[in-house]
Amino acid sequence: MSGATDYVERARALAPTIASFADRIEAERRLPAPLADALHEAGLFRMLLPRSLGGAELDPPAFVQVMEEIAKVDASTAWVLGQTAGCSMIAAYLPREAAARIFGPPRAVLAWGAGPQGRAVAVDGGYRLTGSWSFASGIHEATWVGAHAPIIDADGTPRRRADGVPAVRTLLFPIEAATLTDVWNVMGLRGTGSDTYAVDDLFVPRAHTAARDDETERREAGPLYCFPSGSLYASGFACVSLGIARSLLDAFLTLANEKTPRGYKRTLRESAVTQSMLAQADARLHAARAYVLGTLRDILAEAGRTGTLTLGQRVRIRQAASHASREGREVGTLIYHAAGAHAIFAGGPWERRMRDLHSVSQQVQGRDDHFENVGRFLLGLDPDATFL
Repeated sequence: MSGATDYVERARALAPTIASFADRIEAERRLPAPLADALHEAGLFRMLLPRSLGGAELDPPAFVQVMEEIAKVDASTAWVLGQTAGCSMIAAYLPREAAARIFGPPRAVLAWGAGPQGRAVAVDGGYRLTGSWSFASGIHEATWVGAHAPIIDADGTPRRRADGVPAVRTLLFPIEAATLTDVWNVMGLRGTGSDTYAVDDLFVPRAHTAARDDETERREAGPLYCFPSGSLYASGFACVSLGIARSLLDAFLTLANEKTPRGYKRTLRESAVTQSMLAQADARLHAARAYVLGTLRDILAEAGRTGTLTLGQRVRIRQAASHASREGREVGTLIYHAAGAHAIFAGGPWERRMRDLHSVSQQVQGRDDHFENVGRFLLGLDPDATFL
C-alpha cells in the first residue's frame, strides 16, 4: 500500500508542472517533450509494467487514483498515461527476452490503436503485417507500436481459434517502422495526439507478438495480470471522467463565493438552490468513486487467491466503470451550467474541461450501451465478452 500511496503522491506533486503546460498541450496536440520527461522521471509511464522489467506493477485501485489525480489537472495527460500503461501490460504475455528488448530502456513507451485491423500473414519465423490503425493515443511519446491484427495462414485462409473465433494477435515493432498520419484535429482530448499509423508488408518476429489477455500465454504471476487490460482501461478512463468533474466542482466552489448573478442580490453561495445542487453533485462523485475503488479492491483480493478473473467479476468492473463514467459526465455538465456565462470563456477552468469531459464520454469505454451487456449477464444471458 505504501507504494500505491507513493504513486498517487507523485501524481499530485506533478500537478503544477502539468498545469504550466496546459496551453502547449492544447496547441501542440501532444504532450510537450519537457512534460513527457517529467512523467518519465516520476515513473508514471511504467505504472502497469511488471516489476521484473523495472515497472511499478501498481494494483488497479492505485492506478485509477493516479488517473483521477492527473485528470483533475489535464485530461489529455491522464489519457496518454492510461492508454500507454494499459499497452505495457502486454509485457506479461511476451517471451522474457522480447519483453526486455522492448521495455528495457528506461523511457520505453508502447502505444497502439484500435483493432483488429489489417492482416498478419504467417511466414517462417513470424508474420508479414499490413494495415492502418487509428486512435493511437500517446504514439508521439512511443518508442514501440503495437497493432492488433487477424492472422492469415500462408495459404490465405483466416486462422481461427478452437472456438471458431478469428485468431487475433498483437504485433509489436519499433516506432520507426510505422508511417504516421496527422489526423487528430478534435474537440477535446486534443493533447493525446491520437493519430493514425500504417505499415506495409512489415516482418514482425513471432517473439514480438502475443494473444492479448490470453491466460495461456501469461508469464507473470502477479495479481495485476489476472485483470484483462480492458478492465484497466474501463476503470482508469472512468476515473479520468471523475477527475475532470471534480475539478469543475472545485472551480464552482470558488466561483460561488464570488459571483452574484445578474438580477440577484446574493452570491451563488447563499442560494438554497445552489447549496442543494452542490451537495448532491458532491455526493454523486464520491459515491461513483467509492463504487469503482471498492469493486477493484474486492476483486483484487479475490484474484490474489484464485489467480484469475471470472466473467462475473469482469462484468462487475464494467458496471462500476460505466456508472462512474456516466456520473462524471452528468455531474460535470450540471456544474458547467450552474456556472452560467462565466463558463463559456476560453482560458478559464471550464471550457477545456467540458470539451475533454464530453470527448471522454464519446470513446468506446464511455458508451452507455455497456449497461446492456451488464443487464444481459444479470438476466442470465450471454454478454458480449469483447467489451468486458
